[in-house]
Amino acid sequence: MVVYLFPLLFIIHGIAAQPANPPPNKWQTLSGYPPLVVARGGFSGIFPESSQYAYQFAVSPSSIKNVVLFCDLQLTKDSIGICKTDLRLDNSTNIASIFPKRGNTYKVNGQPIRGWFSVDFTAEELFNNVTLFQNIYSRPSIFDGVMPISTIDDVQGLKPPQIWLNVQYNTFYKEHKLDVINFIKLASQDIHFNFISSPEIGFLKNIDVSSLKTKPKLIFRFLDADSVEPASNKTYGNLLEDLVNIKTFASGILVQKEYIWPVDHNGYLAPSTGLVTHAHRVGLEVYATGFANDMPGSYNNNYDPVDEYLQFIDNSKFSVDGVVTDFPSTASEAIGQPLVITHNGASGIYPGSTDIAYKQAVDDGADIIDCSVQMSKDGILFCLDSADLSGSTTAMPKFMSKSTTIPEIQNNTGIFTFDLTWIEIQSLKPNLVSPYSSLGLVRNPAAKNMGKILTLSEFLSFAKSTSVPGVLINIKNAPYLASKKGLSIVDAVSTALANASYDKDKTKRVLIQSDDSSVLSAFKKNNTLYEYVLLIPEQVGDAPKPTVDEIKQFANAINVIRSSLMAYDGAFISHYTDITTEMHKSNISVYVSVLRNEFTTIAYDFFSDPIVEIATFVGGIGVDGLITEYPATARAYLRTPCSNLNAKLSYTILPAEAGGIAGLAAPEALPPAQSPAPPLRPIDVVDPPLPDVANLANPAQAQTPGSEPKESGQLSNAAFNTHLCILIMMLSIFCLRHQ
Repeated sequence: MVVYLFPLLFIIHGIAAQPANPPPNKWQTLSGYPPLVVARGGFSGIFPESSQYAYQFAVSPSSIKNVVLFCDLQLTKDSIGICKTDLRLDNSTNIASIFPKRGNTYKVNGQPIRGWFSVDFTAEELFNNVTLFQNIYSRPSIFDGVMPISTIDDVQGLKPPQIWLNVQYNTFYKEHKLDVINFIKLASQDIHFNFISSPEIGFLKNIDVSSLKTKPKLIFRFLDADSVEPASNKTYGNLLEDLVNIKTFASGILVQKEYIWPVDHNGYLAPSTGLVTHAHRVGLEVYATGFANDMPGSYNNNYDPVDEYLQFIDNSKFSVDGVVTDFPSTASEAIGQPLVITHNGASGIYPGSTDIAYKQAVDDGADIIDCSVQMSKDGILFCLDSADLSGSTTAMPKFMSKSTTIPEIQNNTGIFTFDLTWIEIQSLKPNLVSPYSSLGLVRNPAAKNMGKILTLSEFLSFAKSTSVPGVLINIKNAPYLASKKGLSIVDAVSTALANASYDKDKTKRVLIQSDDSSVLSAFKKNNTLYEYVLLIPEQVGDAPKPTVDEIKQFANAINVIRSSLMAYDGAFISHYTDITTEMHKSNISVYVSVLRNEFTTIAYDFFSDPIVEIATFVGGIGVDGLITEYPATARAYLRTPCSNLNAKLSYTILPAEAGGIAGLAAPEALPPAQSPAPPLRPIDVVDPPLPDVANLANPAQAQTPGSEPKESGQLSNAAFNTHLCILIMMLSIFCLRHQ
């Protein structure tokens, strides 16, 4: 089929290809968050280690979006920092042929070593004359002699999500009168070091993190168990027995993977050690190194590198906090699966935002369950998709007399939550809403009015009692509620989260979503632990950099509708937009909504198959989250081995090619081409500050500064009360006169 001629988009867009076995619902890392992918010298499995291409390719969408670039620091004669793993430059550059007489023999850790060393050359000599080559012969040599040595400034110039600086030979540089700590202090004025590691205890103890502009984590690196650490004069094997002491000067440890999963003399895995569990118990993170696709680990993995990663991150006992790898894209396949986020729970099966919809979502394997927060007249927070009760509950006809039109919220007449008390709302039953009932596609009639609407506190308590990794709290209509109803939904939600201990809980993710930037900014000002999602409900066709820069000020992610990522001509896909790519360049995640299984919502290019649509969003476009009313369908795709484009199976679920089917039709038979969607402008994403909360007990404050004046045909509460008093007085006089 034409659709299966789709080119290898995973090289450009990045595939989060899924293993056969899904990761656990809650990561068993120390923080509870997914393990980090640390790219040793960039994508060194293909390109010369620490080369420009290696670092560039590592931060492209082929890897997980928060990949860490690992730089082994070497210092030149004039104290310039370069990135190179081996202390001897002749092992991976052409320096020996360029400067044949400048080799030297130095003692390193007490052993004489012959080679060409950075301390004997100025930076100018190296950059102008020396080029890199691949030092592992099974890897490509076509990039040899093309690129110069990279400096740490070159790495920073790529603006990577995170940088890891490894200082392997501090004592050696000190012997050559080069001060690594002073170099780091100066460099940290411009470079954000997230991690600094070393196998030397003295070096780590002498770093005053508080004096650095950035506050990196200090990581103690373990060498071979029989090697001796110079400051303590103990072997690294002995030091492993005293992790409590290591915790006094480090946040984590970096170990060879065999420290965690030994391989026996027959090449099979021995039982795992208790290292990760023990380290986590004393508060140390654990990072494992030595991963490479072309260096098989054990026969247990059957040459499947993803399977090897999974034994370190996806087992019933522990998960390392990060993996250091030469192939960051493969590690990303094991770790970086997109989130499955619900839309009102499993609302395709049960009435949305009810207890049974949320329970079903958890059973179906959702990563994040959501609550669109509404407020009752008496200020009770509860979960419901819309402030209008008339569609999602049985409010009509019971409260028809309270129906009204509020243009600030919607054009249609509705019965709004803030006009009813919580007791009144509790008297209603939920409705299972089908977006396509007019087409005869009704959802689960037997469950039409089943379930109970939950308060926000009940929802948070339920989520905490499950293994689901996090919650998404969606907030709408905050300006209207504050200025017209005297209700601060931002303060109320903040209090509810704090009361449920989500404001300090690092084991559960909290995503705050809103279509109003001022709501996100208000939350972010008080809590940086939460993640912030900007909802963009309108179709857009592009995301220019100025707009992306604005979004980055207050949001970690965006939630866009499907037509913003794939443009339609009729029911056919005409092209995919670059919005995901542009957002990923600034480390902003992209979630797509709302995914549904009904064939009427699925483009012909996907063969009326929701799985193919999901495969296209994940494998072709590279989204970070799927917001769906059928979480079981999304999870089924992520679990199947057929979703792994690298698995070389007899059948693979491929992304659809835009225009693949329509291109077979005669041009005159095609529907008219649609006008391109407008770009997303800064003015579209930046909202004015939230208005003050009106004190409705004081009529003078009912109309807050900056809020829209009431239309002339409407009476304020105060005016209505005045007219009512006058009417009562007139009736009283009339009655007295006729007694």
